Amino acid sequence: MWMYLGLLAALFLGLHNLCKKHALQGNEVFPVLFGTIGAGFLLLLPFFIGSFFYPDEFKNLGFYITQIPWKTHGFIFIKSMIMAASWVLAYQALKHLPITIVTPIRSAGPFFTFIGAILIYHEKPNILQWIGFFLIILSVILYSKIGKKEGINFKRNKWIFAIIGATFLGASSGLYDKFLIQNLALNPQTLQFWFSWYTLLILLIILSITWFPFPQKRKAFEWRWTIAAVGFLLVAADYFYFKALQDPDALIMLLSAIKRSQLIIAVVIGGIVFKEKNKRKKLVPLAGILIGVFLILYS
Repeated sequence: MWMYLGLLAALFLGLHNLCKKHALQGNEVFPVLFGTIGAGFLLLLPFFIGSFFYPDEFKNLGFYITQIPWKTHGFIFIKSMIMAASWVLAYQALKHLPITIVTPIRSAGPFFTFIGAILIYHEKPNILQWIGFFLIILSVILYSKIGKKEGINFKRNKWIFAIIGATFLGASSGLYDKFLIQNLALNPQTLQFWFSWYTLLILLIILSITWFPFPQKRKAFEWRWTIAAVGFLLVAADYFYFKALQDPDALIMLLSAIKRSQLIIAVVIGGIVFKEKNKRKKLVPLAGILIGVFLILYS
């Protein structure tokens, strides 16, 4: 069952990436990020209020947000700091790079998760899983060669380093999620609500330094419906992902790989919608990544 929940998370993540590209085009990065997290928080707020006033009803619905100790709040705040840094880097990179370059590099995230799952959680891969993960990495390298034809030098372009950093931090957060869900026994909606709240506070501090004091930047920001859509889709994706992690048999290394099937939406549909270059050539490494994911699932 947890694998199917992972596929649902991938579906919403693919749609989330398309909306994110539209929200960021020619727009200010930090207020867009704040708007997406804020939209997700507002979506979760009724569950928090309902859990306070009508706890029995929300427990029956399966959306009860539990009371947690301050120590647990501290663990969630750490996740918020990791993901805030990851998103800041990823949003900046997505603003300056084609989605068909950014998304495949992000797909290398399972490799970092794979290593962490072995070292931290002692998950044991088999031969097909090894082949699948290295096939993903080789496909990402092939993407770098295609990217050079679009004027993107992978050694000198700072946004490439930004998306690599974002990918590493995102993978670290994925490993941390397993600890939060299984070791601390947090349910998905509780983790999502407090994570969104602390992330908003962090972003508010960043905005107060980099955006609020500058009138030109404030005027450059344009509200778009896709900003809210990104927040809603991310909440849906995370909810199914965290539900999958609640299964004690769930393997974080496989879940991370399953989520990469969002590439079908992000690269194929995104390449058509945003009319990016070399779409046919990018289908070759895309196929490599999908084969790698298939091998992991099949194993």
